[in-house]
Parts: sequence; C-alpha cells; structure tokens
Amino acid sequence: MQGIQRRIVYITLYEGIAIVAASAGLALMTDAGLGHSGVMAVAASVIAVIWNLIFNSLFERWESRQAVRGRSLRRRIAHAIGFEGGLIAFLVPMFAWGLGVSLWEALVMDLGLVLFFLVYTFVFNWGFDRVFGLPASAAAKVPVAA
Repeated sequence: MQGIQRRIVYITLYEGIAIVAASAGLALMTDAGLGHSGVMAVAASVIAVIWNLIFNSLFERWESRQAVRGRSLRRRIAHAIGFEGGLIAFLVPMFAWGLGVSLWEALVMDLGLVLFFLVYTFVFNWGFDRVFGLPASAAAKVPVAA
C-alpha cells in the first residue's frame, strides 16, 4: 500500500488510538473530566493530523534522497522525535487555553503525553510497516534489468 491510501489508513488508525489514550491521560492530569478532555483530545488530533501530513511528506521527501535505504532504528527515532517535537509547539498553547492552565502546566502535561507518544509513535510506525510494508521512500531500490 502506497501514496494517499497508505496515509489515510495510517492517520485513521494512529489518531483513533491516540484520541482514546490522550482523553484518558488528560482526564487523569486535570480536573476537566473525561468529556472535556475528550474534546481537547479530538482538537489535538485534528492538529496532529494536519501536522502528520506535513511532517511525513517532508520526511519522506528527505528520506527518498538518502543514499542508505530502509528505516533503521536511528531513522525511526529521529522520525518520532521530529514529529512529536513539532507537535509540542502547536499543542501547548491550546492545552493552556482549553484546560485553563498556565503555559508551564500545559507544557508539563504535554511532556507527559509526549513521553507516551514517543514510545507509541515508534511502536505504531514499526507495527504499521510490518503489517502494510515500507513506503516507497524507504523500500530497497530494485535494480533495473538492462
């Protein structure tokens, strides 16, 4: 599976699991309750989907130009850190506003979620690639017969 179909399946599975986990995490970290935390998790998911499309497009464009093909442990870690690091910039202000906490408290909450999501992103991507195969940008180049 490649292209837009791969991205749609990826995002749907990833974000569905993420909404459930983030709702529970935010509810545990605040007095907002599961319903309000769920709304914040859905908003965070929308932001994450947009960021995911942008980040993965850029990452795969970069990856396709690399001499070494495949997704090593180092490349997977870089991918997870890059994605989650960018997401922090979007989510901290939203959590502060939406949950009525300071930017510092929102950052601490988000860092707790980031620790979970760093592991989740790594494991999800590894599992997704095992089930659906590597994207064309990471697949070994097949020599063309002369």
